[in-house]
Amino acid sequence: MSELYEKFMALHTREGGLVMPNAWDGLSALVLADAGFEAIATSSAAFAATLGRPDGRHAVSLPEHLDHASLLVRLTGLPVNGDFEDGYGETPSAVAETVEAAVAAGLAGIGIEDTTGNPEQPIRAFDDAVLRIRHAVAAGNRRIVITGRTDNFFLGNPDLDDTIRRLTAFAEAGADVLYAPFPPDLASVRAIVAAVAPKPVNVVVSPADKILTVAELQAAGVKRISLGMSLYGHAIASLEKAAKSLASGDIASAATGIGFPRLTELLTQAHQS
Repeated sequence: MSELYEKFMALHTREGGLVMPNAWDGLSALVLADAGFEAIATSSAAFAATLGRPDGRHAVSLPEHLDHASLLVRLTGLPVNGDFEDGYGETPSAVAETVEAAVAAGLAGIGIEDTTGNPEQPIRAFDDAVLRIRHAVAAGNRRIVITGRTDNFFLGNPDLDDTIRRLTAFAEAGADVLYAPFPPDLASVRAIVAAVAPKPVNVVVSPADKILTVAELQAAGVKRISLGMSLYGHAIASLEKAAKSLASGDIASAATGIGFPRLTELLTQAHQS
């Protein structure tokens, strides 16, 4: 068991767990670290967007994502969880190779989805999905935290029973953390938490029906709260608003925001540490 694995897992198992926001570039990672977060994550969707590409179909290559994630590790010194789509492999052995590469890149955690990238059949068959998690866990060998994730809710299958069946099987296969993005409501969150206990559950932002507070999610038993591409979306919404103001002739509103001295301060501190 590696020290990095133990450090990252300890954040999940302590009282209250952790909030783990997702960065999309070096500066966003430094801002999150400066705000006091103890761990951060990549976002496959946000990172793909920075490159002008769609998410979810390996439009961003594994080497590109590894380089991106290792940059966040080097700049912040924080545990970084990699949002690595389906593990970048059609076979369980290929997923295992991705996990090995993530360990070598210094990541503290990696998520493995049960997605296919095929819109005709977006979710993998149950046995295939479980086998991929089993291979990921064996490759990780307690050197990296493995998150088993089903995208049922996210990709249009509202079947809570199947979601729980998958997450329970992922837990039994050795996944350290379980994750089903955008459960429909808080009752579903509680059902998932109870089904996989005592293993920690990740929720992205909140259930689909209502934005809850960190305290409300923690009270429901959630141990890790991630943000997905929400912070990136917030930044882009601010950019869009400023761009429209600028297009109408308003330079002043477009010129507000983080100043060059603060930007330089963050970057200089990162390279001095």
